[in-house]
Amino acid sequence: MHITSLTLRNFRSYEEAEVLPGEGMTVFSGPNAQGKTNILEAMHLCCTGRSHRTSHDEEMIRWGSPAAKVSVLSSQKDGTHEVSVILTKGQKKKKNVRIGARQAERIGELFGHVFGVLFSPEDLQIVKGGPSERRRFLDMQLSQLRPAYFYALQQSARILGQRNALLRAVSEHPSLEGTLDTWDEQLALAGASIVKARREVIGELSRMACEEHRNLTTGKEELSLRYTSEAAQQEDPGAFLLRRLQETRADDIRRMTTSTGVHRDDIVISIGGRDARTYASQGQQRSAVLSLKLAQTSFAEKERGEPPILMLDDVMSELDPDRRRQLIERIGCMQTFVTCTDISDLAGATQGRIYQVREGKLYL
Repeated sequence: MHITSLTLRNFRSYEEAEVLPGEGMTVFSGPNAQGKTNILEAMHLCCTGRSHRTSHDEEMIRWGSPAAKVSVLSSQKDGTHEVSVILTKGQKKKKNVRIGARQAERIGELFGHVFGVLFSPEDLQIVKGGPSERRRFLDMQLSQLRPAYFYALQQSARILGQRNALLRAVSEHPSLEGTLDTWDEQLALAGASIVKARREVIGELSRMACEEHRNLTTGKEELSLRYTSEAAQQEDPGAFLLRRLQETRADDIRRMTTSTGVHRDDIVISIGGRDARTYASQGQQRSAVLSLKLAQTSFAEKERGEPPILMLDDVMSELDPDRRRQLIERIGCMQTFVTCTDISDLAGATQGRIYQVREGKLYL
């Protein structure tokens, strides 16, 4: 797939902007704090319905404006797809998604219409941060490719919230404990489908990430992923989760929170057999995350039969010449959007359109 147009209205620093990219590399070049990242954020918003920089949608609305709108037109094997995201201040429903002329009822309907993989400086938290960062990385990948997985995540989160609320109530009213049985069964059922999907994907993603990292580092480093989940080791994850919920119930009531389940899963990222979170340098961590993102593109292409778009935010300047050269060679087969402060960082790359970015305006 590739994006044929991107339009922004009152989004971040942009009053009005239009990007008409080619099928290869589109570059956004300029000094820091001029609005380059805002372009990639807008595309990511149309892919996932959320920002990679903030959980507060109103922050994406241009200062002094009541609303913002981002629209993407994409060309795929099955035809043309148009997605628009409208953000509004001061209304009950602050985010509206339109797919073509149709109003989407649920955010999950957005997935699959524009599929993209984004690398940004914030993504270093996938390696450096806690388990929730690594779960989010995997969950976002699966949600874009398999909307049913997204709805399973939503259901699991909703049931977990209800169970935790009941645990707090049981601590004051012990007679309510019996009602936990129903919630335990529902949580185990939802968790089982999540575990099975994660277990299936991690093996394939690890193999692809290992290959990407080997190429990126010219064979100097070996990357691997390992899914750590008690339930993932079981033939019947649902039965295991239900049993564990029952076994830990007394402790959960005392702590007033659920101590077992898919919300506790993690992914161990290793370089050369050592945990990258603890032992890898900043440069190694950056390369590891980049390899994971490239593996995401390969996995998506395998699932969908066509490559996604790739968005790289200020990645070239942080790579040594060898890794930069390997990356440029690797991304030549897909539509890529790159931000940089110095166009010389892209030496050797076949560049399409180059936009100069100055104070929230684009210049060709």
